[in-house]
Amino acid sequence: MPIVSKKGKAMPESPIRKLVPFAEKAAKEGKHIYHLNIGQPDIKTPVGVMDAIRNHDLDILAYSHSAGFESLRNKLATYYTKHSISVSSDDILITTGGSEALIFTMGSITDPGDEIIVPEPFYANYYSFSTQSNIKVVPVVSKIENGFALPLISEFEKLITNKTKAILICNPGNPTGYLYSKEEIKQLAKLAIKYDLFLISDEVYREFVYDDSEHYSILQEKNLDNHAIIIDSVSKRYSMCGARIGCMISKNKSVIATAMKFAQARLSPPTLAQIASEAALDTPDSYYTETVAKYKARRDTLVAGLNEIPGVKVTTPKGAFYCIAELPIKDADHFSEWLLDQFDLDKQTVMLAPASGFYSSPDKGKKQVRIAYVLNRRDLKKAIEILKKALEKYNQ
Repeated sequence: MPIVSKKGKAMPESPIRKLVPFAEKAAKEGKHIYHLNIGQPDIKTPVGVMDAIRNHDLDILAYSHSAGFESLRNKLATYYTKHSISVSSDDILITTGGSEALIFTMGSITDPGDEIIVPEPFYANYYSFSTQSNIKVVPVVSKIENGFALPLISEFEKLITNKTKAILICNPGNPTGYLYSKEEIKQLAKLAIKYDLFLISDEVYREFVYDDSEHYSILQEKNLDNHAIIIDSVSKRYSMCGARIGCMISKNKSVIATAMKFAQARLSPPTLAQIASEAALDTPDSYYTETVAKYKARRDTLVAGLNEIPGVKVTTPKGAFYCIAELPIKDADHFSEWLLDQFDLDKQTVMLAPASGFYSSPDKGKKQVRIAYVLNRRDLKKAIEILKKALEKYNQ
């Protein structure tokens, strides 16, 4: 019988989705599940986005340019200018989600066997994308004890070899919610220049920053134009996860020209979703202000509740809408399955994302879970109550 590829076997399962069969079984048993496992916002997509989809005047749903609509790229350039990022439409390539932007980036800057250094825990699909690209993720560990701050630059330098092509960060971070400071970005910029590396920054949560903090982009750094690549997406910013529109941005003309060849091979990004994304860029600032205020309130509710559970360790995230919590258990994977398969409180339970899937180092994150605070505060409080009771029973 024909067999699947080694690459296929090496592709990791999603730590976010691997528990779905248990959740489906729980739902069939009549349990209500509070989904803390996935970053699907419950905030409504801007009205203008939905109107643009409903009211388009297309007669043919045709291909777009492989780089995406020029009108969309022009509006994006204007958007970035408002965030002190000076780019033109020629520096922007529209992709099918931020995922494709990362795949194009890895394909454009690495060869099989090359390495990319990534602070862990990191977004689990970075490992999947690197597997597809036949390259190696080299982790540099950040720790819950200091809120998952940037590891020491000396720790990065220990890992740099002649195969190292880039450093990849997520800012603000998924799954940690950590927001890199301006000084930390400057340290990474100096490192990239010193060793002639690319610095890739996944900035899809740019708007979601709290406590009067400010996001600082790698493309705000002078002298980094040939090293910097930004990954972005409309998914979280406008609650448009299903649109699957993202982009990669770089002032390095060779990188964009190379990525364009990958873009041509997949023909074009989706036309209707680009129309929706262009409309999204007209969203008033009040939408962000209200949305960020909601997430900050949810964050405060979640962190306060978790801190009241004996044995739970959690930091206060400065951005995005995730946090990593360390639980008083030995195996978060088993506990997360148990929550769905064997536990309920008045026919209610919670679904978590085991954090081990966000690490590539063996045996890291075994006691940790990622929690997405994308539920309203009332539901978050209930979910925390359920989690507290579950931990008490699990540890008996």
